[in-house]
Amino acid sequence: MIEAVLVDDEVKALQSLSWELTNFSDEIEIIASFTDPIEALGYLEGNRPDCLFLDIEMPTMDGFQFIKNLKTKNFPVVITTAYNQYAIKALKNEAIDYLLKPIDSDDLKDTIGKIKRYNARNYTAENLEKLLLKFNNNPIRKKITLNTDGKLIFLESDEILYAESDGNYSTIFLTNGNKIVLTKKLKEVNEILPSDTFFRVHNSYIVNIGKIKEFLKTDGYVILDSKNKIPVSRQKKSDFLDLL
Repeated sequence: MIEAVLVDDEVKALQSLSWELTNFSDEIEIIASFTDPIEALGYLEGNRPDCLFLDIEMPTMDGFQFIKNLKTKNFPVVITTAYNQYAIKALKNEAIDYLLKPIDSDDLKDTIGKIKRYNARNYTAENLEKLLLKFNNNPIRKKITLNTDGKLIFLESDEILYAESDGNYSTIFLTNGNKIVLTKKLKEVNEILPSDTFFRVHNSYIVNIGKIKEFLKTDGYVILDSKNKIPVSRQKKSDFLDLL
């Protein structure tokens, strides 16, 4: 079922559009309708329909201005109009289709097909992110989740050697030789990494305990399997020894 929102400044036109949509198709459910475009914009700030049917000619704010004022545009827009000359302009203004009034049942069927294809193709990054995070929260397959450069990276603890601070940034060094730069302070990274595997040995370093090959107690350094030499601060040495 396609959940739709309707916007048309004329009450009779809105009623007619509602009747046509529900009469010609059993795949559309109208969840809200508005004659005031400002109210519609407010509603759409907190609600995401599967589709928006939008009248193009409204005196206070026409359909094109309405589209420009949408804060989120992660749903398809279908322009409804009695004037065919708006079609090309409508498609250039991020509308996926237009319907001429009165609506033809075959045209509506084609539009519904476009809406379905749009929503299938544009499964939003936000929804995908939620899905991935939900999947990853299963303790059986729990991984470390890093958010960087507009993407989520999932790592096993064993893939990480250590993390190093660089002011407001941190760098994660991996066993395969790659590194990941995060726009997070090391304190924030320390909260992400599991405490049973990682230990902050220095204000500037967090190490994977399982990757430690040697601990030079006198010098105050740990040597990792990768031969990296990481300092252990005096303040952390006692806690680190207790941990070991």
